[in-house]
Amino acid sequence: MRYKPNSTVATMIQKDGKLLFVEELDNGNTVFNQPAGHLEASETLIEAAKREVTEETGHTCEITHYLGLYTYTAPSNDTTYHRHCFIGQSTDYDKNAILDDGILGIKWLTLEELIKSGQARSPLVIKCAEDFLSGKSFPLDLIYEHPND
Repeated sequence: MRYKPNSTVATMIQKDGKLLFVEELDNGNTVFNQPAGHLEASETLIEAAKREVTEETGHTCEITHYLGLYTYTAPSNDTTYHRHCFIGQSTDYDKNAILDDGILGIKWLTLEELIKSGQARSPLVIKCAEDFLSGKSFPLDLIYEHPND
């Protein structure tokens, strides 16, 4: 069997000391996640991150920095995820936006509130928030994506 990790993106957005999270259903459970999702064909990582933020939150964002690459193998399905986490800033918000299926809404939470809820979708949700709050960031030119010709 050929090993094929799933490429995903996530974005950290902060406002007034709180972080933007998506409240969603995962296997019947309500969980919190950063705006996140899978990379689609012919899409750059940054394009995917911006798209996922809009589709899951109604926010339009500018991606400013790269937070890092996080790997995780989910025990529920034995799938390995390569999560590219970005840092962004909301530039607009459509409170009437129709959000992706499975999204219950958005929540602005502190890291402490997230941890206390016990509803982080995976350990990566907490780790990305911790790294972001510690000031970790890298310039976007750390990533090179060869153009499709």
